[in-house]
Amino acid sequence: MTPEHIFQLTRRFIDVESITGNEAAMGELLLATLCAQGWHAEKMPVEGERFNVYATNNNVAPVMVFSTHFDTVPPFIPSREDDDNIYGRGACDTKGIIAAMLAATERLRGEDKNVPIALLFVVGEERDSQGAKVANLHAPDPRPRFLINGEPTENKVATASKGTLRVELTARGKMAHSAYPHLGESATEKLLDALERIRKVKLPVNADPAVGAATMNIGILEGGRAPNVIPDFARAHLLYRMVGPVDGLVTDLKAAVGNLAEVNAVLDIPFVKLRSFGGLPTFVAAYTTDIPALSEWGEPILFGPGSIHVAHTDNEYIGKKQQLEAVDIYVRMAKELLRDARA
Repeated sequence: MTPEHIFQLTRRFIDVESITGNEAAMGELLLATLCAQGWHAEKMPVEGERFNVYATNNNVAPVMVFSTHFDTVPPFIPSREDDDNIYGRGACDTKGIIAAMLAATERLRGEDKNVPIALLFVVGEERDSQGAKVANLHAPDPRPRFLINGEPTENKVATASKGTLRVELTARGKMAHSAYPHLGESATEKLLDALERIRKVKLPVNADPAVGAATMNIGILEGGRAPNVIPDFARAHLLYRMVGPVDGLVTDLKAAVGNLAEVNAVLDIPFVKLRSFGGLPTFVAAYTTDIPALSEWGEPILFGPGSIHVAHTDNEYIGKKQQLEAVDIYVRMAKELLRDARA
């Protein structure tokens, strides 16, 4: 696959909107692209019209699997390019990575038509890893030895990936006319007091200085009825980037809040330690991936072109040079991992 073909494929993928929950059109394009390249590709149903795409090489049992997600965050941004970069929603997270994986696997199959590799592209990573969870229930038997998971890592290998703890903080009160606040009970004021306490809770710190401390973001505040009504309901949505187990933190949050509000942990994706590879530069990913939900697909390596710092922004892009370098590295990774598997 020529560089021009890789760039064209990236733009073609970007120009198909696939915001989480609406991935079907992109899934169909992936399926058609893989079939045209000679893969044995099939849909893996997830929910409604949503599906993962799984492809094997000549029905050979895979020893190594390339995987990433094909859903994106909103809003849809069409592609454009200049001499150095390709822009648009999903450029680096992760449609440019998909194109790099397709180029790498085409090269591997060109050298060995029965190379034991597969491709797994999943939905839902940007919300709850639903596609990965379904895929884990349908992992190949025998289980693959290795999984290369693609996320924008700037062509570095992640030695760890922070977990995610999503918490809903709900306060309840009593409605009243705002002219007579003493007749009501403000849920908003309760929530504000609870949040002030939560902001003082000490966050966990990993023993490894490279991993560091957990972080917290108050992402959404909602509630109330009208400016002239004492609010009977208020809620905050919090997201913690975790560096270890969550139980201790949840206990601390509940103790801090007391009876001001309810504390509910609605999503827990664990922190994971990962392996390095072949002398490539390393870093710790402060974000969460599908890797914890793909435990049946082999020992994971987290690697891909593009920078997480521009993902989810209105100027998301992938560097062309870095994308082409990733193709070469993916090929080298596969060859070395397959050699290790045979040893």
